[in-house]
Amino acid sequence: MHTDSDGTTPSRVYGGVAADERRSRRRGALFDAALDLLAEGGAPAVTKRAVCAKARLNDRYFYEQFTDRDALLTALIAEHTTLGIAAVITATHEAAPDLHSQVRAAADASLGFLLADPRRPALLLNAHSTESLQDARLATQHAIARAMSAMGRELFTEPADPLDADMTAYTVVSGVLELVAAWMRDEFDTTREHLTDLIAGLLLRSDHRAVPPAIGAKSTG
Repeated sequence: MHTDSDGTTPSRVYGGVAADERRSRRRGALFDAALDLLAEGGAPAVTKRAVCAKARLNDRYFYEQFTDRDALLTALIAEHTTLGIAAVITATHEAAPDLHSQVRAAADASLGFLLADPRRPALLLNAHSTESLQDARLATQHAIARAMSAMGRELFTEPADPLDADMTAYTVVSGVLELVAAWMRDEFDTTREHLTDLIAGLLLRSDHRAVPPAIGAKSTG
């Protein structure tokens, strides 16, 4: 086998597909199977055997990627958290430059991401029975809160205490996630548009610097 000009050995190709690409496809198939099973039967339904059977892969390909079921689900949550944050960041960059438009775009993109795949709420919003999944869910909340806090540092010219900003972001994010979960369980009879506006308002009011003058004027009158 020859080596590339940078001294690395290229991946072996079978059927026109490189080894790295085949490995990536197998990882995607395992993720997809686990997500199906989680949405259908909760965490107890996600076993190594069931995931491999649904993905039509043998055990060795499972262990090529993950040490056990919990490692698979933890990685799956991390993957979708990253995708969700990326979707929100993209939406804010594409929104109008005013603060209200960017915050509303972030709220709408978050809901859109969850609704785009009906299996995602079971992964990202539901309470889980295993400690590792609960830890992963908390990690998701912290990751989203950090992203929100970082977004605030970009949008606001007035500096804020970093710890206060992080704690405020976590409070808002955890509460909003619980609200969205309740809405998806039909506990609140309202539209997506109304929920988006409500969440955007909560985000704007979570820091006094974020309240537009018009809203501030109404609150004082």
